[in-house]
Order: sequence, then C-alpha cells, then structure tokens
Amino acid sequence: MRLSIGVTDFSWPDKLTEELVAVAVAAEDAGLDTLWVPDHLLQADPNSTPDSAMPEAYTTLGFLAARTHRIGLGTMVSAVTFRPASLLIKAVTTLDVLSGGRARFGVGTGHHEGEARAMGLPFPPVAERFEVLEETLRLARRMWDGDSSPFEGAHLRLDRPIGNPRPVRRPRVLIGGAGERKTLRLVARYADACNVFDIPDGGKTVRHKLDVLARHCEAVGRPYGEIEKTISTRLAPGESAESFAARCAEFAAWGIEHAVVITTGPWSPPAVGTLGRAGALLAG
Repeated sequence: MRLSIGVTDFSWPDKLTEELVAVAVAAEDAGLDTLWVPDHLLQADPNSTPDSAMPEAYTTLGFLAARTHRIGLGTMVSAVTFRPASLLIKAVTTLDVLSGGRARFGVGTGHHEGEARAMGLPFPPVAERFEVLEETLRLARRMWDGDSSPFEGAHLRLDRPIGNPRPVRRPRVLIGGAGERKTLRLVARYADACNVFDIPDGGKTVRHKLDVLARHCEAVGRPYGEIEKTISTRLAPGESAESFAARCAEFAAWGIEHAVVITTGPWSPPAVGTLGRAGALLAG
C-alpha cells in the first residue's frame, strides 16, 4: 500500500513558505509516494473558509520540486476549465522536466461553480466539460509522444501542438471522480490511476465502483490490473500510526493500492511522521 499526502489547508499560523517546505521535506523523508495539492483559486477544504490562503497549484509544485529530490508532485485534481488544454499539458510537462520525472497529472471536469463565478473562470455545462476532458487526455498523449500534427476535436483545435521539451517520462494520469457512466469509462480508456472516496459503509461503495471500472476495462480491452486504485481518506486528529495502518489494510482488502491522505487543518511534520510510521507497518 502506497501512501501519499494531500496538502489542502495552507493556513499555517507562522510563515506559509517555511511551513510548506518543512511538510514537503518531512513527506519525502517519511518515504511517502506523492505530494498532491488541490488545483483551486479559492480554498475548498470543508474545514477551512473560502478566503483562507490558497496558492496556485503549478507554481507551488514547481517551488516544491526545487526543494525535494524524490517525492512525486501532482494536483488532486486540475479542472480542464481552468486553463487552455495546451497550457495545462505544458505546465505538467514542464514540472516533469524540471523535477526529473516526478510529475503526476491529476485531472477532472471540475465541479466548483461558485469558485468559477467568483474568479471569472469558464464553467460550461457538465456534458461539455466531459468532452473537453476526453479531448485534453487525447491531446496530452499526442504532445507527450511528440506528435505535433493538427488536432481537431469538437472543442479543441490546435494547428501545431508542439510538446517540446518532452517529459522525462510520460506523467502518470489520475482522473478524479468516480462517476460510473462517464468518469470511470475515461479512466479505463486513458488513465493510469483512479481515485475513489473513503465512504463509511464498510467498503460497499468502493468495491462497487471498482467492479464498474473492471467492466469498463473489459469493454475497452484493457487489463484492469494496469490501473492503480487510489482512495482519498483523512488522518484523524491524534490518530496513531497503528490505527491508520489498520484502516489501510482494510482498504487493501477492498482492492485499493494507494491512499491519498489529508488531515483537518494544515499538516505538520509530526503528523506526516505518523503516516511514515504507518507505511513502515504496512510494509511489514
């Protein structure tokens, strides 16, 4: 079971820069797989407030790339409505090049209409957002493969999508969301990882979603085992490494391979250390 950290709350009482670096270094030292940040312009953590600190995602990840050496770096997840598709792909590619191949491409349709209205961002109907998401995934493959021929989609039209420099390695694609008709179908066709939510029903919902994903994989002729199954969960305040490791063992029994962990309030190095100790327990 791989463990990653999701940094969602940036309201440290002291200096944001120093605290963020300390958490990132602690996550790397603890052996965590990836550091994820949300791609929002307004704070969206349910335990925070919309006017709390929310740095821009790719600037933040580029900053952290220069202060870490091994840990993966990605968004959980980028909405395809925030940036033109070529700019989004270029941002992920640049992060990968400058970090030595550590970029992860978390992407989805976006869901926060209030944020879009507040910040002047486009927010087309959901059906159109799914179409743009699929075209963005197709375009990313083309640009990462070095194919600069014209791209003609229903929404994206590029005369010469040049992807230079090429990524160190093709960034792993995680599609956010677990919608059964559209999202999981796109996961089966385009993604390296899915992400489901830790719902307190004994794994019933998670198992069902993974069964749906398996059927989509069968329909498109893709091995189900190629897709990494991740879950978003929360480290409770004061929860021990032993308790969290036991929860992760239960996730594994449901078919989950990777836990992306947030916490209430901003992370601290000691809380990150708890995740590291849980990872060591899971590793045996």
